[in-house]
Amino acid sequence: MSSFLASPGGILAAPEVTERAPDLNYGLLTPMIVILMAGVLAVLVEAFVPRERRREVQVTLSLGAIGIAFVVILGQAVGYFGAPFEGGAAGQLIAYATVAIDRPTLFLQGAVLIMAFLSLLLMSGARQVEHAFAAQAAAVPGGEEEREHVLAGSRHTEVYPLVLFAVLGMMLFPASNDFLTMFIALEVLSLPLYLLCALSRTRRLFSQEAAVKYFLLGAFASAFFLFGIAMIFGYAGSVHFADISAAVDSHGTGLVTEGETLLMMGIALVAVGLLFKVGAVPFHNWKPDVYQGAPTPVTALMASATLIAGFGALLRVFASAFDGMAWDWRPMLWIIAILTMVVASIIAVTQRDIKRLLAYSSVIHAGFILTAVVAFGPDQAINASALSAALFYLGAYGFATVGAFAVVTLVRVRGGDAEAGDLAAWAGLGRTAPWLAGALTLFLLAFAGIPLTSGFIGKFAVFEAAMSAGAWPLVVIGVLASAVTAYFYLRIVVLMYFQEAPEDGPRVVAPSWLTGSVITVGAAATIALGVLPGPVFNTLLPDPDQSAEAVAETPAPGTEQVEPVDMFVR
Repeated sequence: MSSFLASPGGILAAPEVTERAPDLNYGLLTPMIVILMAGVLAVLVEAFVPRERRREVQVTLSLGAIGIAFVVILGQAVGYFGAPFEGGAAGQLIAYATVAIDRPTLFLQGAVLIMAFLSLLLMSGARQVEHAFAAQAAAVPGGEEEREHVLAGSRHTEVYPLVLFAVLGMMLFPASNDFLTMFIALEVLSLPLYLLCALSRTRRLFSQEAAVKYFLLGAFASAFFLFGIAMIFGYAGSVHFADISAAVDSHGTGLVTEGETLLMMGIALVAVGLLFKVGAVPFHNWKPDVYQGAPTPVTALMASATLIAGFGALLRVFASAFDGMAWDWRPMLWIIAILTMVVASIIAVTQRDIKRLLAYSSVIHAGFILTAVVAFGPDQAINASALSAALFYLGAYGFATVGAFAVVTLVRVRGGDAEAGDLAAWAGLGRTAPWLAGALTLFLLAFAGIPLTSGFIGKFAVFEAAMSAGAWPLVVIGVLASAVTAYFYLRIVVLMYFQEAPEDGPRVVAPSWLTGSVITVGAAATIALGVLPGPVFNTLLPDPDQSAEAVAETPAPGTEQVEPVDMFVR
């Protein structure tokens, strides 16, 4: 490990200071650079491209940039564009070890890009886009200015640069290797989402209320996160994960004495910021209102890509920076995981709105994934299994949730443009739109964890990892919570197939090929990952036989020489 990373730190120690400029490996940064440049160009498009051509240009630019970034990530995974695994390395650290590129990072970034691509397709659906976003965001809801823009057919194309900047933050968030970079990424991904949540075309006041609630609670969570960083810096003298881990190891664990009180408080406050982003109980209150009030394509983006990025950052922090404190923070995550599964399951049973129900479903699934995080400890074999299970679960859940929200965009109240949120309005959908009801049924079965779907494999994997770590009471609670969730998922299936459609039932909008593609891809991935999960598991982690000598002999140009660990580089 380089001398920069080897600084043990301490309560009064400062990180080693070097005079050379930071090294940047632009090959490894290419995916994020592509998204950044596309976001800047998208802003210029809003300023200089004629209004009637903006949508086509923005859609092409956004989808093209995400596609290029994804291809580059695939290239990095096989040894091109910076070769992060050259010589058997676990990965590479770049920009003074503030950004880590390893297999978990590439998987998370690739998953974020896929979910963002699908969400952008949903935003661009030719027949649905005019009903999703406000014609003029700055206009007073119900006012004359808004009415004029609606009659003129105005389209809110500013959503595309906002999505690109949010995606940039989501890519950097799980790749961050120090707390300051992670905080910057957190703000970059959050600020555009605050704006996007307020742009719903229908129920404008409720949409704006949800956005304000999200902004205020998000600001509080960010403040907690920042205060936690300050306390951890006071303990370790550094914000780099490797230095923090070394400081923890040098001081020992087990007794909360001297500076360890500061460390424990810092861990708790940092956890608040991260758990808020994934929506774990008791930091989940924003999710139902925001998911219901935001435009459905934005909800799909948040429920998939944001959850993936949030858990990616959570996994990196607790498995890399606080790995030596596992016996101290695991009880905290035990309690939060139990509360998340139990409380969300009970509340979800009472929900009558489809988007609020899916919001509580997202909270419950966050609890399931936390069972894998709880498994992290001193056993590296269990850690590898838990990480692999958590990453698989995130990808599988992302495909299913984007597909489910795509179905929601197509079911509208009769005589209006608003989506049919009330569950009673979905009665008889199996007869009026059988293919749409069939797709939603598949996604609901995956959420419930029924065999031959990706949800079953994901739950089996995270519960197996928790059992291996001795957390069997958590698994028992998870299984019971799964049984409760199966009830309200199957309740929707019963409504669609076994009840008559009301006379004023919903109308089904004919999907564009873009929206149809999102549903098809989500359904195909849900089935494929439920039948053939092996290839995905095998690509999530580096070769366990890698050696530190191989890294030292063949360092990639412009990178720090790092010692590989079983999961993350640091």
